[in-house]
Amino acid sequence: MNKVLHTIKYVVSDYLMAILSWTLFFSYRKIYIESLKYGSDIPLNFDFTYIIGVIVIPLFWLLLYYLSSYYKDIYRKSRLKELWSTLFISLLGVLIIFFALILDDEIISYKNYYSSFSILLTLHFVLTYIPRAILTTRTAHKIQNRKIGFNTLMIGSNEKALKLYKELSSSKKSAGYRFVGFVSIYDKENYLLGGELLHLGDMNSLNDLIQEYNIEEVIIAIETSEQEILGQIINKISNYKIIVKVIPSMYDIITGRARISSLFGEPLITIKHELMPIWQANIKRLVDIVGSAFAIIILLPLYLIAAIGVKLSSKGPIFYSHERIGRYGNPFTIYKFRSMKQNSEQNGPALSSDNDPRITKFGKFMRKSRLDELPQFYNVIIGDMSLVGPRPERQFFIDQIVKVAPHYIHLLKVRPGITSWGQVKFGYAENVDEMVERLKYDIIYIENMSLYIDLKIIIYTVKIILKLEGK
Repeated sequence: MNKVLHTIKYVVSDYLMAILSWTLFFSYRKIYIESLKYGSDIPLNFDFTYIIGVIVIPLFWLLLYYLSSYYKDIYRKSRLKELWSTLFISLLGVLIIFFALILDDEIISYKNYYSSFSILLTLHFVLTYIPRAILTTRTAHKIQNRKIGFNTLMIGSNEKALKLYKELSSSKKSAGYRFVGFVSIYDKENYLLGGELLHLGDMNSLNDLIQEYNIEEVIIAIETSEQEILGQIINKISNYKIIVKVIPSMYDIITGRARISSLFGEPLITIKHELMPIWQANIKRLVDIVGSAFAIIILLPLYLIAAIGVKLSSKGPIFYSHERIGRYGNPFTIYKFRSMKQNSEQNGPALSSDNDPRITKFGKFMRKSRLDELPQFYNVIIGDMSLVGPRPERQFFIDQIVKVAPHYIHLLKVRPGITSWGQVKFGYAENVDEMVERLKYDIIYIENMSLYIDLKIIIYTVKIILKLEGK
């Protein structure tokens, strides 16, 4: 099972069909629309306009598919949903092309606009959907026949886990689960599920097992008496890019939280990791890259001023770098203009304060104006950070924070940011207590993430920079 290769099949198919649909539409305009306009047959000539269109238009469609997250979860596609999503994106894309390229055409009657729009939409939708349907159907059959499966870990070991495992494994058509074993909540000698699956360990070994067995899905099937530990389980696995499903209670079923995603699978609650609509998340990443590249170019004079100021203010390198913890708990190297004297942390990590003697005079100015953060646009471009997101911390301080506020771990679901709501509201923290105080703003942010909220945070950050109110 090669996910990259399978994704490439969809991308190549979409690309070729976009070329074919545009070629056929171009031919239609030449042979029919232009012939009507000039009153004589127009020879089909693939001129420079066609060449530009056949280069740009397919790339436009691929960008649109990416932003709509079509290429995400390439193995878990619903054919019915795919039909409607392909139709919707085709309609949206054709509308954009129509108003951008076709509306200025010279025509005899407005009916020509309607026919052009209808022909392009029909061509693009039909030619795009047929190969997609073939690929998706073949993949679905392979999953149902157990030729393709996803490494799955069962959390639970008693009646519910045993019953669920038997139902899933005895189904004529597979839902794609490939069980590698189970994890027990409590350690004991015998487990009901032990006769069916390999016991891999208890909750303490959960994180290691997910990495060792390359787990893609986790099913939580714990007993009613074990429900109090559900939150701990979710916290443990929240930083992994895996699908988490839970057996629903009767209350979940009645209130509609239990949804059927496959007619051949059991009704399970899927715990979603997406904190904002996927199309917004993709646009957010696109804005991160374009915005950061633009900022580096525009702010180049400020980079030079900051570099000269750092060099003249004290001995040592211009840039300061160290390791911080990013999305999913992955460490990365963060870059800043050095605002402290050289070797200020030779005795270990230490937070700064307003009157910290380690901060240079120019460093104080940079912190108020946030100039010291400018090199982090590079971190954004390479994917370590985002323009907006919770500020990243060092593992040394994270270990202290989680003792007081275990929910800090939820901040690791998103990319850390150059600026954040916590940073805007609270500024730099001088101790762990202030870090915890700032944490509530960042938690509220990730639970309400949107492009609109990001824009507001950026605007307030700019105000703070212009007023030199950074703390």
